[in-house]
Amino acid sequence: MESTESRSTRTTAQTGTRTRAVYGTGREGAVVGAVVTTLRIWQAVRRRLAAAAHLVAATVTPAGWLALAAATVGLGLGVGFGWVEWIVAGLAALVLLVLALPFLLGRPAYAVDLGITAQRVVAGSEVKGAVRVANIGRRTALPGRLELPVGTGLVELALPLLRPGRDLARDLVVPAIRRGIITVGPVTAVRADPVGLLRREIAFDDVHDLYVHPRTVPVPSTSVGLVRDLEGAPTRHLVDSDVSFHAIRPYAPGDSRRQIHWKSTAKTGDLMVRQYEESRRSRIAVVLSCAADEYADADEFELAVSAAASIAVQAIRDGRDLDVMASAEVPELVRSRMRAIRTLPTTTPRALLDGFCPVETAESTMPLAEVCRLAAESTDQLSLAVVVAGSPVGLRTLRQAALAFPIDAAVIAVVCDQTAQPRLRQFGSMAVLTVGVLGDLTQLLVRGAQS
Repeated sequence: MESTESRSTRTTAQTGTRTRAVYGTGREGAVVGAVVTTLRIWQAVRRRLAAAAHLVAATVTPAGWLALAAATVGLGLGVGFGWVEWIVAGLAALVLLVLALPFLLGRPAYAVDLGITAQRVVAGSEVKGAVRVANIGRRTALPGRLELPVGTGLVELALPLLRPGRDLARDLVVPAIRRGIITVGPVTAVRADPVGLLRREIAFDDVHDLYVHPRTVPVPSTSVGLVRDLEGAPTRHLVDSDVSFHAIRPYAPGDSRRQIHWKSTAKTGDLMVRQYEESRRSRIAVVLSCAADEYADADEFELAVSAAASIAVQAIRDGRDLDVMASAEVPELVRSRMRAIRTLPTTTPRALLDGFCPVETAESTMPLAEVCRLAAESTDQLSLAVVVAGSPVGLRTLRQAALAFPIDAAVIAVVCDQTAQPRLRQFGSMAVLTVGVLGDLTQLLVRGAQS
């Protein structure tokens, strides 16, 4: 018996990858090859059928389905039982469907340009934009409609009769009420019959992401006040080169010759080098709690985001080493075995504020103390930690969160409570700031700088 071997090679045009399959030898290989080929044909047919079903579902409106059902039932019952009224109703519905088909033919020769005046704004403002439509075809474009998704909303723009070479512009206003990322676009040209039985959508590729930054307020520089005494303060960690002198010790292989203390070397007859206490740099960590049960409502969480963003932006402008972290959502099934935090970019103030845009509360996340513990493990040489939380977080929880940080690190807890009066309290090495509105943060930090 002649031995045969079935092979198949497929090449993907987009990626340039190639798949090569060997099915075996003899009759079994031929059978396997036939089965595989049949499966591939069936998969291709199924994809085509799914695409056709999606096209039909997107084209026929609910009114169109009702007309189709009326035509089917009316003609079926009318012809079957000889009911003239049902035949007339079925024919009327069928005629409406047939007359609606020409409105879907052809492709609108539109050139659509979508533009907005800004890519980044502050929450509570609005952005102006415009949609410019031009008829680039040789024929007059019939009246139509444009649909523009704006976030979760939809803006409808009516198009009049457009002659070849003519264009028009429609102004629009995008309200940026709350922090987040608003997707504007793509513009969709909608062609439909006057009755609304059938519709055809043609989407254009122009899409804009509008970053709505949290509101921030100017706060005192991190070079003064609560952070002032941290910069340059000596620690107990001994190093070979720094500013704060500590002691003289014997020379060890690898020590720099620049640190040799020649006077002590002359007295002892052995090489002696200087030893210093390491000066602390103000590495700041801003930790934002995102647990839904740690805030009274959504407005209180927005206040917390704005407070954290205000402090972090000022730290970047002061050139401080900064880490900004927020609690991340953890799947409920692995919540007891998984810890997760989100780290925001701190290269520039704009990058940081962009990172704050998608931050939202989560039902399943770690408690505040666990978030601070993981943040402390992720940050080296931390000298100041700013913990931002909501009003349901009590003093006991704040103390547990403060214990997660190094013992020589100062902790500032910012509690956002819109029903409380602004106040500044000191509990050991932890300062607790209670803010009711965003402006309270500036006043309390100034008060801390003066105390």
